[in-house]
Amino acid sequence: MRVYNPEGSALRRDQKEMLSVLKAFAEICDKHDIKWWLCSGTLLGARRHGGFIPWDDDIDVSMTKKEYRRLEKIMLEMNRNEDWEYFFQSIRSDVNHVNPFARFLRKGERVPSTDPRSRFFKHGGIGIDVFCIEPSSQFAAHMAKFFYCNMVYPTRKMNCAPLRHFAIRLVQLLNFGLLIPISRLVGLINPKHDCHYELGSGFYDQPFHMEDIFPLSTIEFEGVTFPAPGNVDMYLTRMYGDWRRLPDEEDIRKAMHSTLYIQEIFGKD
Repeated sequence: MRVYNPEGSALRRDQKEMLSVLKAFAEICDKHDIKWWLCSGTLLGARRHGGFIPWDDDIDVSMTKKEYRRLEKIMLEMNRNEDWEYFFQSIRSDVNHVNPFARFLRKGERVPSTDPRSRFFKHGGIGIDVFCIEPSSQFAAHMAKFFYCNMVYPTRKMNCAPLRHFAIRLVQLLNFGLLIPISRLVGLINPKHDCHYELGSGFYDQPFHMEDIFPLSTIEFEGVTFPAPGNVDMYLTRMYGDWRRLPDEEDIRKAMHSTLYIQEIFGKD
């Protein structure tokens, strides 16, 4: 079997850096009593591998929308300190960051990314993805993805900054001012009591349920204890189905976000 993140590899080096950023994030949340939990591939890695999935090149955390709004307010205030070594990258702090979810990163050298939009970001250092969830149906989440993601997608190819910024803000005004609120109303018809990542994030086929999440538990990740959903196995089953089965190599390659690690592991072909 291929070894993806041996000691000394760029991926393993940066996984350790991501863990350091996660610890800093946890300290801020603990200080302000903000409830959050490991999610997605990070939670899967903690449960199945005791740490990072060997080929995983990001960290994912999540919280409720109410907690996210509190966190964003605190983080945006901290962004004002230019000497702060971190940066909270969101729609409100970086116009080129169009995702409704945020990134908490350490300012530093940019990691080559498969996302062409990343070259426009204010900062591109090692970081973690910060998601929030809200009650909504799959249909409404799909509606919001269709509207926002399709409209904002062409802006990634606009090299003229003023034109790109104008186009992004126009799309966001239309979506967050009208189309996504309409999707939210549709999402009130929600007999399964699903939650989804904040509407417009682009994810619609991964339902969450509050009874799987609260009360929160803890889980070991790379030797450190972090918050986790109360029912980790059910949370992962709803998200991935048979999460114990390892993916094939092609799916692993598609899931990676950085060209640096892809080339390191698979070569330049």
